Amino acid sequence: MVGLVVVSHSPALAEAAVAFAMEMAQGGTRPRIATAAGVGDGVFGTDAAAIRVAIEEVDEGEGVVVLMDLGSAVLSSELALELIDPDLRDRVYLTSAPLVEGLVAAVVQASSGESPEEIIREAAAGLRAKQEHLGNDHTTGESAPPVAGHGETATFKVGNPHGIHARPAARLVAEAKRSPAQVSIRNKTVGSPFVPATSLSRVAALGALSGHEIEIVASGPGAADAITAITGLASRQFEDHVDDDRIEDMRRPADPSPPGGPLPASSGIAIGPKWTLSVVEPSIPDSDGEFDAAAERRLLDTAIASVRHDIAASRDRLIGRDDNENAAIFEAFLLLLDDEEVTADIDEAITSGRSAAVSWSSAMERVENDWARLADPYLKARAADVRAVRNQVLNLMLGTDAEIHSQRGILVAADLTPTVVARLDPDLVTGIVTAAGSPSSHMAILARSLGIPAVVCAGPSVLDVADGTQLIVDGSAGTILVDPPAARVLEYKSRAADLAVAAAEARGRAHEPALTKDGTHIEVAVNMGSAADVPAVLAGGADSVGLVRTEFLFLDRKVAPSIDEQESEYRKIADGVGNLPLTIRTLDVGGDKPLAYLQGSPEANPFLGVRGIRLSLSRLDVFRDQLIAIARVAADRELSVLFPMVTAVAEIRQATRILDEVLVDQGVEPDRVGVGMMVEVPAVALNTAAFAPYVDFFSIGTNDLTQYGLASERGNPSVAHLSDGLDPGVLRLIEGVVSGSGDARVAVCGEIASDLDAVPVLIGLGVDELSVIPRGVPAVKDEVRRWSATEAAALVDEVKSLASAAAVRAAVAARRKDR
Repeated sequence: MVGLVVVSHSPALAEAAVAFAMEMAQGGTRPRIATAAGVGDGVFGTDAAAIRVAIEEVDEGEGVVVLMDLGSAVLSSELALELIDPDLRDRVYLTSAPLVEGLVAAVVQASSGESPEEIIREAAAGLRAKQEHLGNDHTTGESAPPVAGHGETATFKVGNPHGIHARPAARLVAEAKRSPAQVSIRNKTVGSPFVPATSLSRVAALGALSGHEIEIVASGPGAADAITAITGLASRQFEDHVDDDRIEDMRRPADPSPPGGPLPASSGIAIGPKWTLSVVEPSIPDSDGEFDAAAERRLLDTAIASVRHDIAASRDRLIGRDDNENAAIFEAFLLLLDDEEVTADIDEAITSGRSAAVSWSSAMERVENDWARLADPYLKARAADVRAVRNQVLNLMLGTDAEIHSQRGILVAADLTPTVVARLDPDLVTGIVTAAGSPSSHMAILARSLGIPAVVCAGPSVLDVADGTQLIVDGSAGTILVDPPAARVLEYKSRAADLAVAAAEARGRAHEPALTKDGTHIEVAVNMGSAADVPAVLAGGADSVGLVRTEFLFLDRKVAPSIDEQESEYRKIADGVGNLPLTIRTLDVGGDKPLAYLQGSPEANPFLGVRGIRLSLSRLDVFRDQLIAIARVAADRELSVLFPMVTAVAEIRQATRILDEVLVDQGVEPDRVGVGMMVEVPAVALNTAAFAPYVDFFSIGTNDLTQYGLASERGNPSVAHLSDGLDPGVLRLIEGVVSGSGDARVAVCGEIASDLDAVPVLIGLGVDELSVIPRGVPAVKDEVRRWSATEAAALVDEVKSLASAAAVRAAVAARRKDR
């Protein structure tokens, strides 16, 4: 019997189509059917490898017929044919039949034992009955434009103050897509032609303003229901009830931070005008000559899938905060990425031999121009949203990043990547506010390292504040004041001046040892991101370099750095810090720091996947190159190597064995190089004694230990309030590391090491070293000096049995006040 394969961008669509078609085969022998749909993790797309597996699964020797939905499904299926055995390839047939009707016909014919040729003929004719009933020309497969009176019709008036812009358009399109009917709409007031109601780009370009009359025509099954659903949605203003009051709300002083935000991310007070990023447009190379269509389609699909994942994550974070209004903005972006009107233009251009970058850019520019020509200023502004999505996909395809131009004042953004923050000029950027984000995100870490006050998770309303509006940002309290009165400005300027005096006094003592009042020495080390941090390290007064993050060498590039390039950078750091003890951490990527050129199969949860030492041990070529570069530097000076994300004893044993081999090859005695491992996994914290014989020191990464221990992803603002390293459960994990460490030293290199509330708690737990950001060294040393080890131990006895991190902080504040 002939086998059938369904290729679709959507797993749900494929499964539903198969279930529906199989009902038609009742009473007979059912054919074997397999689906190849989506690209994993709920992401739309098609995968040639999955299609190949599906073909091989249903083949019984009599042939396989493949039905596809659209666009890349065809290209991926063609590529799959190149991946299978030639004998099987000769009996695989790709058909242009419509997916649903064609599949029903194919199942019926295959159940009757028909040949592949007969199955294809009947499947291709699957639309005939519908076309004849509707009076369409089925010889061309093109439907006549909808006209009033043909099918179900209705009209409604637009009640939304800003018309049918991105949010209401997205809801209208989503409703139309839910119906099996063919739905078209037009702006009757301006006399526009009908457009498909399933195309966001066409619906938004109708220029439907408040009061305009919109006509709907629906035909086919479910037409009446579609009309009822859409007109009902219109009567509710498409559930889009955003008005100007929320902007006025932002002009009032912020209330105490509710769960989820706003949240303090980087301490300090900033006062200045609000500004947003101006980004240089990606430069598209000339595209003379012809390009391989399949390769270009894969390039575009990969970029779109990545952008879709990022946008969906932003949408889901807002939904998690019950902010469905603004989540709809991101839903509109997702619909735009899958707009059939747009993808059809792109597919045609790629098939004709144009590059993916040019094809994508041209299609999106047409949509942008359509929206920019609209009369209403609010709708015209949505063209910028199209431009942003266009550029996001282009930058991924071209392997480029937009150039950052810092301005004086407070940067406000939806969210920021670490790359963007690293390129900011701290002399100009006095503060940062993000609508999303988390205090323990890498963006926040970089803001702290640059000394830029920051508040995150402030909500999307902050994006509506006009550029140039004066803001006050208190990065210690998580407070944002918009257009504050003069008295509040003076108050915060005075507080900022007091903070500056206290910081100056701490800097004056920074190079002195950090001794508790009863003489216990706590080493205060520094975390470094690159050689650019050397001046800050030397000025800060750190006792050592507790952690050099080597990711800076591997990010934002297409291939891994060479051994020579790595050696050069590590030497710059080693020479720059002079005689300070130095610890270099091996590559720590994966999770929220992926590298496209090192990733394997897609992971449903990359935070629990191949990251840190797991990735290094799976790519021994890259791992050995990094260790060789480190060993060359170790030949000239003492240093230590730190391995991240260790979970099993076998991992640390394998890593140290490879390190020893490399050191010997480079003429370095292994005993000269210290070996440490990060403690980020709760199971390791509870079993530290098993690892102690293989290391000289442990370094607790409290960022990951906290997110794993509390099951709260640190980049998700809806659970950001849970990700506090002072949670009593996390403190007990740290206590476990200390008690099981034996003769090995214990350091804390996560963000709570820089948290002044955490300093006495960590001292009381028996930690030997705090590794902090360069700017944090003076304040942390001063905090150590305010406590005795005995007082800190008593504090720990009190707080480790409390109910929450907030209770721990309150207890620390009370002890500090009583002393």
